[in-house]
Amino acid sequence: MKKIVRSPGSATIINAIATGFGSAFGIGLDIECVAKTTNESIKCSNDVGADTGLMEICVKDVFNHYGIDESEFGIDLKTKSKLPMASGLSSSSASSNAIVKATSSIISEEFNLKPLDDLDIINMAIDASLKAGVTITGSFDDATASYFGGVVVTDNVNRKFIIKEKMGEYSILVYMPDYCSKSGDSNKNRMKLLAPLVETAFEFARNKDYFKALTLNGLIYSAALGFNSSIAIDAIESGAIASGLSGTGSSFVAVAGDDSIDNIKYAWNKYEGMVIETKTDNVGCKIL
Repeated sequence: MKKIVRSPGSATIINAIATGFGSAFGIGLDIECVAKTTNESIKCSNDVGADTGLMEICVKDVFNHYGIDESEFGIDLKTKSKLPMASGLSSSSASSNAIVKATSSIISEEFNLKPLDDLDIINMAIDASLKAGVTITGSFDDATASYFGGVVVTDNVNRKFIIKEKMGEYSILVYMPDYCSKSGDSNKNRMKLLAPLVETAFEFARNKDYFKALTLNGLIYSAALGFNSSIAIDAIESGAIASGLSGTGSSFVAVAGDDSIDNIKYAWNKYEGMVIETKTDNVGCKIL
């Protein structure tokens, strides 16, 4: 049996680290997981040379849920990614969503068992990410924006939705610098100091003023983490509807109208790195 699952990344509207409340929206850059049954236990690989620890935890957790002995049943998973890794675009959430969905789909069909529902898949994927140490908050906002597409506003601590809806169709530009920062881990306390300001940004998101929330959140976290906020300001000056740091970096995103795309790209040319053009995603995690 073979299953192919596609799962998109997401971009940050509100980073949940400071307050426990977050917001994100799906983007067109994705991870594709190809899963096949084998006789060789669990085998995981990816096309970016990343550690397969998270992949293996996801598969084993699904096996454990169903009481499947990996010595008696095997699965081979391979992922292909259009998402830059460790850049604030929810690559871990997209990967774990796709792997859990693919594995659970195969096992439920193979053994005629009840499939996991959507939130079961999401929670299992989040728990695997926490075990693997690739998330600070559990990233319920990132995970659900990836899984369902569209835009979400969430209580990450209690894993509850405040808002879940479709996102308008916009062009999204992603600026990727030539370096990858892990400053988010070492500056958790510094980010929490700015919680009162993040709460203000979150109120914009709660009131569905997503673009104002995205820009304000990005400026706040750029200051906390030492990123150059001029990247976002240059995008806005060039006509972006909104722009800000995604996650804890190192990528910046800009929401752009069609008439501002070239101007934003030109403004970002002075920074070392690359610009990726994509769209908002309202499809989410799907079996192909």
